Amino acid sequence: MTGPLAVLVGTMGAGKTTVGRLLSDALGVPFADSDHEVEERAGKPVSEIFVDDGEAAFRDLERVAVADMLAEHSGVLALGGGAVLDADTRALLAEHRVVFLRVGLADAVKRVGLGAGRPLLLGNVRARVKQLLDERTPVYESLARITIDTDGLSPGDVAGEVVDALRRLDTPSPGGSGYSTTEADR
Repeated sequence: MTGPLAVLVGTMGAGKTTVGRLLSDALGVPFADSDHEVEERAGKPVSEIFVDDGEAAFRDLERVAVADMLAEHSGVLALGGGAVLDADTRALLAEHRVVFLRVGLADAVKRVGLGAGRPLLLGNVRARVKQLLDERTPVYESLARITIDTDGLSPGDVAGEVVDALRRLDTPSPGGSGYSTTEADR
């Protein structure tokens, strides 16, 4: 398999960047974040891209950055929450080990706070996070080979569960195509 060892997806507040860094340290591989790559390429923060150029321009930059990173990055890759909305990106992700970091509404709202620096959270943060969870969760689930419920867990615990799940993927049981950990599994 070429490309990233693991691709983390999930809505804002799921912990993709924090867990991704811990995971890359645990696995001894580099970490990359698609939002950071878009910012580097654009020469300005995501929030400014949204304000100055609009969401469509951001999504265009994101689509290209994600495609490049899926082809070239060899470590852990965290994708921006909306990257999976693009059909071309979803098609590319089908070839990768996608890890969905699932977060519930209460934990997501706590983690994103008032949404400062998050252009999609203008207005009622709780209502907007709920809308994003409702819209995007089925997409994340459809792409994931591993799903980890993050509610109530520390980033280190989540990273540890991802490491364990990746190892299980490397030695799959007969008939198994993926791995999921939920509260009942713990």
